[in-house]
Amino acid sequence: MIKTIKENSAEQYIEISTLSVLVPVYNSEKTIEPLVEEIIETLDPHFNNIEIILVNDGSVDSSHDYVLQAQKNNPEIVKYLRLARNFGEHNAVMCGLNYSTGECVAIIDDDFQNPPSEILKIVSELQLGFDVVYSSYAKKRHSWFRNLGSKFNDMIATKLLMKPKDHYLSSFKVINRSLINSIIQYKGPYPYIDGIIFRSTNNISYYICEHEDRKEGRSGYTLKKLIGLWLNMATGFSVLPLRMASILGAVISFSTILLIMFFVASSLMGGIFIKQDIPVGWTSLIIIVTFFAGIQLMVLGMIGEYLGRMYLTINSSPQYVVSESYGIESNEDVNA
Repeated sequence: MIKTIKENSAEQYIEISTLSVLVPVYNSEKTIEPLVEEIIETLDPHFNNIEIILVNDGSVDSSHDYVLQAQKNNPEIVKYLRLARNFGEHNAVMCGLNYSTGECVAIIDDDFQNPPSEILKIVSELQLGFDVVYSSYAKKRHSWFRNLGSKFNDMIATKLLMKPKDHYLSSFKVINRSLINSIIQYKGPYPYIDGIIFRSTNNISYYICEHEDRKEGRSGYTLKKLIGLWLNMATGFSVLPLRMASILGAVISFSTILLIMFFVASSLMGGIFIKQDIPVGWTSLIIIVTFFAGIQLMVLGMIGEYLGRMYLTINSSPQYVVSESYGIESNEDVNA
């Protein structure tokens, strides 16, 4: 079953002959080698050339040794980038996109929940002319906590990124080269890939795929990381929270005016609206505090609007730092 966001899909079929498969790696020592072998076995016969880009995002287990072995077993296909520390999944994906060379890039998790055979289905949809095709699932195999986090993230993305309500933001997706070239122009330190995609194109589709149980381990998304992801999306790709602060300040100021009218009317009518004695000075103090608090919040919100735009444009912190690379033409350390 195929659903599309764009009503008029591509006018012509686009043949894809070279494919990059990008796998952000985090604590996957037991799954990464068999995953690489399955990707090669499944996809190599269908393309003139494939490459697998493995980005080790600061794993604390023995993933480095296993990824390195997978690269040595398939030196013509596998590229390996080891980051200097844990930068986060979206930073690792951005790193891999910068090193990809295929006509399209399939981003897939390292836990086998997305079978490599599903990549062929999504690529077939992409060849209809879409810029990106997301996977969607009839039934997700994540834990209840991860599903709850995904629903909350989806709700926030719908409000902040103007994402269609029926569209699921999956980490498993395929992106064409033209959109990749646009994505990698983003140099901010906290990239949110889906945010960049939605501000770059509306030529988007999604495809119903199989979702399997994890074969090993548990999800690396803790509550802390999920909160960090939500904050990244909210503050990095939308000024809506700042606008909400301005609106809140305006509402408080307007409420203060109503409060002033209430106290004045009560005083003129002999305190009919207030059944108890009010200490002298209490009324004026409350009015002054609430009024100026509202004004300050409104002004700070407006200042924050401009600072937020500057923050989105100017930031020199690195997205990632590559400490080691294997199978890359240029083996220089990279700061991005």
